Amino acid sequence: MKADRNIPVRVVDSGGALYAKEPKVYPREVTGRFQRLRVASVFWLLGMFYLFPWISLGGQQLVLFDLPARRFHLFGLTFWPQDFYLLTMLLVIAAVTLFFFTALAGRLWCGYACPQTVWTEVFLWIERRIEGDRNARMKLDKAAWTRAKLARKAAKQAAWIAFAAWTGFTFVGFFTPIRELSHEVATASLGGWEAFWIVFYGFATYGNAGFLREQVCKYMCPYARFQGAMFDHDTLVISYDSVRGEPRGHRKRSSALRAVDAVARSTTAKPLGDCIDCLACVQVCPTGIDIRNGLQIECIACAACIDACDAVMDKMQYARGLIRYTTEHALAGTPRRVLRPRTLAYAAILVGFVGAFFWAVAARAPVIVEVLHDRNALFRTVAHGAIENGYSVKLVNKTDAPVTLSVRPSTDLPLRLVGRPSVTLSPGEVFSLPMTLRTAADGVHGRHAIDVVVSDAQGSTLAHGKAHFFAPEAP
Repeated sequence: MKADRNIPVRVVDSGGALYAKEPKVYPREVTGRFQRLRVASVFWLLGMFYLFPWISLGGQQLVLFDLPARRFHLFGLTFWPQDFYLLTMLLVIAAVTLFFFTALAGRLWCGYACPQTVWTEVFLWIERRIEGDRNARMKLDKAAWTRAKLARKAAKQAAWIAFAAWTGFTFVGFFTPIRELSHEVATASLGGWEAFWIVFYGFATYGNAGFLREQVCKYMCPYARFQGAMFDHDTLVISYDSVRGEPRGHRKRSSALRAVDAVARSTTAKPLGDCIDCLACVQVCPTGIDIRNGLQIECIACAACIDACDAVMDKMQYARGLIRYTTEHALAGTPRRVLRPRTLAYAAILVGFVGAFFWAVAARAPVIVEVLHDRNALFRTVAHGAIENGYSVKLVNKTDAPVTLSVRPSTDLPLRLVGRPSVTLSPGEVFSLPMTLRTAADGVHGRHAIDVVVSDAQGSTLAHGKAHFFAPEAP
């Protein structure tokens, strides 16, 4: 990875203080096929974020992490603490997917789907609508404070704060039923923790997307640091074709391809490359880098420079692709290899985890059962020398509908169930059902493992629990 020539250098001023001044980045608005893709991605991702809490499926919020009840509702599925391994698998799948696509096509996540990128795009859009285009914003910041400037800045801050507050409210709506939360906000009856997290997440959005912006990508994001471990010479990255573009030079729009201007004739006598040194690729970059200096850690692969350069090439009637998605091997004239050990390994791991996740979801029991033996006594002797063992069968209804459950032992031992233990559980209810097993005198001796079967009202087996039956040792 080539170092960025534009990285500010720490210097010492006359007073001896160390500083590294960072100029403010004013990204210019750009249009093009990649920008349209990014806008579509922003609408899709923000649509999911802001709409999902308001959608109900089967009477349940589509996505809700109900921490007090220890239940996670995701797209009609309910996950319990016992299903935590499934959520862990989802996180592993997300991580491996990130590694796989990074090995294939670089920082696609950063350019199109990262929350920092998505929300920054919205804050930039608000800023452009209120303060104007790139030149207008630069002029406004340099101008003296007047009533007009103060009004524009105040309007922008008010819009940012309103959007950030809405974002914080929606974020908390993933953990507290959003309709209840909206009622609490409307009636000013918010709880302390809910109010804290709305303000905290709103402030984080306001600070990261409104002020820090590219600084998060440059200095705070860990992904930018370890992405190099997943890159190789066949990874698709945004690159400047220096062979085609150099030497750079300004020229008229009517100049022929690779024309030699007067300066070139008088100095190097070498035809100019396709790059006209218009700096459009630099002006549209949200992190303020010059892609012509090579791949840099700050590049988030948003492809804004590609759209800007393609537009200039069209005006000059040159071929597109001076800046493009390509690989180091392709730039060197070597064929690109998509199927290589790195991508095959990531793909195999990803397919394995996805398959295991869907199998685990399909195979998980709708009822959790845990059989606890009476702790007061291993067994007790009743009338006619019969031996009894007492149990507490803890049942959890993991479904979103009421269910009637009954328990019975499944064993070859001569055991009899005292009574017919059964219970009807509401969705998500936890209940401890007492169960007593009895055997005749001298029917069973010692300790034996037994299986406890949990069935529904139709007699279908839903779950199994393990326990032990204790009796006096044989004389």
